Amino acid sequence: MEPKFKVEVGLELVSLYTQLGDLDEAAGTIAQLRKAAPDNAEVLYAAYRTFADLSSESMMALALTAPESAQMHQLLAHEEIKEGNTNGAIAEFRKALVIDPHLPGIHFELAELLNTSQDANVKKDAEQEYHAALSANPLDEKSECRLAEIDAGKGNTAQAFAEYSKAAELQPADADAKLGLAKMLIEMNQLDKAQAVLEQAIQLEPTNPTAHYRLSTLYKKQGRLDDAKREVDLYKQYKDLKEKLRVTYKDLLIPPNEIERDEK
Repeated sequence: MEPKFKVEVGLELVSLYTQLGDLDEAAGTIAQLRKAAPDNAEVLYAAYRTFADLSSESMMALALTAPESAQMHQLLAHEEIKEGNTNGAIAEFRKALVIDPHLPGIHFELAELLNTSQDANVKKDAEQEYHAALSANPLDEKSECRLAEIDAGKGNTAQAFAEYSKAAELQPADADAKLGLAKMLIEMNQLDKAQAVLEQAIQLEPTNPTAHYRLSTLYKKQGRLDDAKREVDLYKQYKDLKEKLRVTYKDLLIPPNEIERDEK
């Protein structure tokens, strides 16, 4: 079957399944279409509509079957995040925690919101939640990375290095963990090791401008001026690209309100 015809037939099937209310079948067809035509605008739009409908249906089903469940409050927290209501989202996450302190991922999600605050006391709350996330799941490399960022910000280089090292060990394909680890190695003046880690980070995430910039500085120190220039050019290219994307999508984003610390 020709790719174009396959897409046309697939989209017709998606439309039919949607009209019949069979969103699971529609989602399954979309998954196949995205593999066959990952850059097709019609397919991507149909995916957006289908999964938005599936999300709404799932939310309604959860509200009807378990309106007071921890999962319902977790869902409401995500809805508040969409609206930019950070404090409302935090309140819903806390309600979910009261109902089920062991809800998977809840401590990390709450910590991520708290960590956006400029309030030092709220930041401490975030740190506690990251530790709670690690207690619940010792393999949570994202929480390990966030704790490393916090310690690096405090100037605790050795602690941050240990945490980034553990995060990279838990998930070797995490470019952020590698980037943080390289930063600590640079601060510890272990430049050869830092270079190797940065090169790994770029292999994992070639469009990361920070990784290219830091690698360029190391190449420059070695006298590898051509390599340094290449990395600076890539840094500028990907930085400009990300800025254009940020400008393109900024109208879709609702800025979060500043977090008020719960004094209870």
